[in-house]
Amino acid sequence: MTKALILGVTGQDGTYLSQFLLKKNYDVFGTFRRTSNKCFERLEEINIFDQVHTIKADLADQGSIQNAIKQTNPDEIYNLAAQSFVGTSFEQPILTSDITGLGTLRILEAIKQIKPDVKFYQASSSEMFGDYSEIKNENSPFLPRSPYGVAKVFAHNMTNHYREAYGLFASCGILFNHESPLRGLEFVTRRISYELAQIKHKKKNKLYLGNLKAKRDWGFAGDYVEAMWLMMQQNHPDDYVIATGESHSVEEFLSIATEIAGLGDWHDFVEIDKAFLRPTDIEDLVGDPSKAQKELGWKPKVNFKDLVKMMVEHDIDYFNHSV
Repeated sequence: MTKALILGVTGQDGTYLSQFLLKKNYDVFGTFRRTSNKCFERLEEINIFDQVHTIKADLADQGSIQNAIKQTNPDEIYNLAAQSFVGTSFEQPILTSDITGLGTLRILEAIKQIKPDVKFYQASSSEMFGDYSEIKNENSPFLPRSPYGVAKVFAHNMTNHYREAYGLFASCGILFNHESPLRGLEFVTRRISYELAQIKHKKKNKLYLGNLKAKRDWGFAGDYVEAMWLMMQQNHPDDYVIATGESHSVEEFLSIATEIAGLGDWHDFVEIDKAFLRPTDIEDLVGDPSKAQKELGWKPKVNFKDLVKMMVEHDIDYFNHSV
């Protein structure tokens, strides 16, 4: 049985990847950092918690990473652990750099020392590209505009370095924004779907947002974890942009979500709050997934409107059953 170690198994991507690998009959091991019971709520929500072997590890602690690799002896390692919210990275740049940047280096060094034949997946990010108006592909320059983006560039380049210098099978997936009903509430898409459900159930009457004009290439996280796995099945490691190839504004997401929720005109209850505006923001991000489509045979299955519908209906249903 193939064994996979997922660093950051409790997040959105770790949960969907676990589900995907279990269906492939993998033995799935996953690391977690927090000690609270809510840590595993996503794995519990989709009823797979009892099928995943959980191990406590911290990307700030080299010894715990080494122990996780020694303990599991995996065939594939997926690094999905990070301080992953861009907004928080402005408030906590040192923590973000240590976990998101140096944390990846700690994993790579542990692999080199303990398990150099393992296949390694690094979760790179579209935030590495920054703000310039062209569709981004694997050869586009990195001009990050946040501490998170800078840390991800470091991790990405280190992964490439270890691949070239030490012959590791190390691939990077440059994933554009990918959402789902399991997305954290700090992310704008989930905040919209969740708080619209609250408004519908009369639990609140206002929705506060930041930059409505920002455009992102949004896909479904459940589709994107398949691309991660496909990268690990190739004969040679490489980097791939994973995206839908189209971008939509926050305002578009909001408008469709409001219509699905049956709440009329969003102007009646949405207010702009400067607290949600970032010191530097990227106006438009869209990726070119043609390399992944050609070499991996991957393409997204869930379109933008269906993604919005999935998230809004999930959150409305949640409040229907919690009242």
